[in-house]
Amino acid sequence: MSVDKVITEHAWLRQDGRKGIRNVIVVAYLVECAHHVSRKIVQHCGDSEVHLIGFPGCFPNEYASEMLKAVCTHPNVGAALLVSLGCESMNRDWLLKEITESGRPADLLVIQEAGGTRATIDAGIQSLKHMRQLADKGERTVMHINELIVGTICGGSDGTSGVTANPGVGRCFDTLVAEGAACLFEETGELIGCENIMAERAIASDLGKEIIAAVEKAKNYYRILGFGSFAPGNADGGLSTQEEKSLGAYSKSGSSKISGLLKPGDLPPGGGLYLVDVIPDGEVRFGFPNISDNAEIVELIACGCHLILFTTGRGSVVGSAISPVIKVCANPETYDRLAEDMDINAGKVLRGEANLDELGQEIYETVINVVQGQQSVSEALGHQEFILTYKSFDPIGPACLPLSVR
Repeated sequence: MSVDKVITEHAWLRQDGRKGIRNVIVVAYLVECAHHVSRKIVQHCGDSEVHLIGFPGCFPNEYASEMLKAVCTHPNVGAALLVSLGCESMNRDWLLKEITESGRPADLLVIQEAGGTRATIDAGIQSLKHMRQLADKGERTVMHINELIVGTICGGSDGTSGVTANPGVGRCFDTLVAEGAACLFEETGELIGCENIMAERAIASDLGKEIIAAVEKAKNYYRILGFGSFAPGNADGGLSTQEEKSLGAYSKSGSSKISGLLKPGDLPPGGGLYLVDVIPDGEVRFGFPNISDNAEIVELIACGCHLILFTTGRGSVVGSAISPVIKVCANPETYDRLAEDMDINAGKVLRGEANLDELGQEIYETVINVVQGQQSVSEALGHQEFILTYKSFDPIGPACLPLSVR
């Protein structure tokens, strides 16, 4: 398989050399007090490719700042409008500068200075019209398979997830990695019990040690909180233990060697399979590591993922801002009920209508189709969920990316 394989001739070329499969404009509120005004700007502009994102907190957090920078300069983003109340702690001038220096059109509105709700909405609508004109003039180019980054997450898992959808994604990942793409899976809190297996798959022994330490951190985090990632809905869906859920989640990673360990906002240095550690570093002080599936999707996007493969057994209707979400339904009965929200029926494996290799190929072909412009189901339905909370991370060390010169 060739890393030179062309997957689209119409990618959006960004100043840093990365290429996007969409040309979204983001409207980012920098505090919850600016959320309503930002939402109204998006609603009134009448452009489905304008997405609302933001951070609700008023108090400073380096993680949140870096995450907003990462998503506002994501290759799928062509321009950004920042909306500030005016007295929050987010360093709006720094963020605007970072976006502008990335070569994207960007603007900043401060509600306290602009004249309030209606005046800021009017100014925002006019700003978006101008930015859309500029964004649409961006350069189009060829994109190869080795420039693609794909993430995966499972949500609403049940007893079928680990035998259909998750291993199907694993088969897809094996194909993508073999062709030179970067594939990201998470989270360490849902892989407890699989740490030694993952360490054996690491391309270097020091990386294996980092993987084990990351899972140990997750164990400790959940122990202090008094609960883990095994939810009542998982049990209702037929999962019996955390270990069973972990093995099912692990199967999304396929069988390729693990090339590195990333944290939210870290970009993979090249093709390969990467584990993303989403459990905060330091003392336990921010509550549950990810309060919803969309929090993890945002972190995958911050790591550069062009699109997300979302597996579910119980069923989920969410999508995401910025990067398309492809939903792979593990349970055939769930698919029958929620077919309009699903892209792929992995449950047909249980009904003898396909095997896992065939399912993996179908997922792979869907990935390529979405790269080439086909809307995923959640895109077509207008899903643009986004959530960002407080966290804290230490920088990764050289052992986390053994093939990269850091």
